[in-house]
Amino acid sequence: HYSMKRFLPYIVSVLFLAQTMTAQIIPNLGGQRVGISSLQFLKIGIGARGTGMAEATVATANDVSALFWNPAGIANSSENEFMAAYSAYVVDLYHQFVGVTYHLTTDDVLGLSVIGLQSDDMPVTTETQPLGTGAYFKYSDIAVGVTYARRMTTQFNFGITAKYVEENLAALKIQTVLVDLGTYYSTGLGSLRIGVAVTNFGSDVAPDGTARLLDGSSVSSFQSFSPPTMFKVGVAYDVINSGDHLLTTALQLNHPNDNAEHIRVGAEYGWKSWFFVRAGVKRTIGSSMFKEDETAAENYSFGVGVHIPMTLTTLKFDYSFTDFNLLGAIHRISCGFVY
Repeated sequence: HYSMKRFLPYIVSVLFLAQTMTAQIIPNLGGQRVGISSLQFLKIGIGARGTGMAEATVATANDVSALFWNPAGIANSSENEFMAAYSAYVVDLYHQFVGVTYHLTTDDVLGLSVIGLQSDDMPVTTETQPLGTGAYFKYSDIAVGVTYARRMTTQFNFGITAKYVEENLAALKIQTVLVDLGTYYSTGLGSLRIGVAVTNFGSDVAPDGTARLLDGSSVSSFQSFSPPTMFKVGVAYDVINSGDHLLTTALQLNHPNDNAEHIRVGAEYGWKSWFFVRAGVKRTIGSSMFKEDETAAENYSFGVGVHIPMTLTTLKFDYSFTDFNLLGAIHRISCGFVY
């Protein structure tokens, strides 16, 4: 442990240097990839703990929220857990998550998760009736996932999620099945651990249904698009782990198929395992680590949480705030318990 702490400042320096060099060497190609994937709601982060850390979670998620971030992470907990999360998202959308995990054995864990995103009723408008036709429509998404994770060794976990995904927009509907794969590895070098995940992997999808045009004709054949597949790799390390204090830091690189690569840096401080403070930033490749990133939708985030031990369970309440630059701010709350 001493040797790892001794070299930690050098490791951090190398990581920041690598980010700076990457920003100079690797061009930002996100603008060339934007808009090439569908089912965008699958990229919205869930839970106030992970979002409070700017979603630097692939190597830190070790509770029921790992069902979304990295399915291998649910094998890091020895307890069964339930969580529900909610946020009033941008442009009057509402985002929800419900997840539960259950241990089949000490090493084998099953999980079930449901994600929803929907709008209120919206008026149908046309070129000739811009104030509305009198009809209304809704936008809604749902993803139902089943996860299996296994602790293969004392240092290595593997997890897989299969999920049914559905998107509805008026008379059009997209339906498909996608897969998440994740691994978690504790290196044995102090508390250093590594997480790798590939999420939303599957074949291209196209809407089903019929769209009526203003001239009375209809369209029932549409272009197909890929799902929002993302490759994530991250590291985490406990800078402080003594007595009542635990400070965890995390660094993560995301490679989406429909945007620029971006880095997420997050931290979580826990006091006596019941009070937590979190913060983090997101930076697009090519932008400065220490200046505001105006090229990305998300900027910085922070959050707090409390875990209340009780006779038969532990209650968990978390809150996070995320700055979305031009789109304003997002507030998320989540609550859960172990059983």
